Amino acid sequence: MPAPEPQRPGRPTARQTSLFAGQGEPVSPAPPAARLVMVARQLQRWRQDLGQFQAPLFRAGGAGSGQGELFAPADASGGAGCDAAAINPLELCGQALSFWRWPQAPHRGAALYFVLDGAVAEADHPALLLYVGETGQADQRWKGEHDCKHYLAAYREALAAAGLESRLSIRFWLDAPGDGRRRRALEQALIRRWLPPFNKETRQRWATPFTAGAL
Repeated sequence: MPAPEPQRPGRPTARQTSLFAGQGEPVSPAPPAARLVMVARQLQRWRQDLGQFQAPLFRAGGAGSGQGELFAPADASGGAGCDAAAINPLELCGQALSFWRWPQAPHRGAALYFVLDGAVAEADHPALLLYVGETGQADQRWKGEHDCKHYLAAYREALAAAGLESRLSIRFWLDAPGDGRRRRALEQALIRRWLPPFNKETRQRWATPFTAGAL
């Protein structure tokens, strides 16, 4: 009777598993309720860390706190620039993220825009600034594909799954420079000041506890 063919090295048998605990028993995944509690804690901690960083900037009320960066180069006409520390997103009128579906656009022309979440449990964290952007056409920029939309969708879904609230809004600052170069420089100064987590420049700084789909 021929000897059985020896098993080739590296080919796992049907009884092999990748993770074991105790006396060789496979590790069981955490029950769904436990996973949700863990995710909720991660999200709460993430929001708390962001809120603690941004709260002093909100409390400054647009008057500047010494942490901002001045954007004040002279333009071609000799006009003065703008101070990033003087812009407080909470002082702007909030709108639903679906504003672009309205029959008439509420804003047109050059603008800086801010996406905020106002559903923060801590009283000393008035809001979370999630994204800062700039546009030469305020009635067009938020239509169609936008990187920030993927992060906002994942953020809202993660909060809902963990039983946490979100109150997202978008706010436009319409005194933005008409010149694109100057407007982008002001946008970058605001990003460096607030470190909003959904801007590409700061995503690594705030490593989110959720994913953003294709991103």
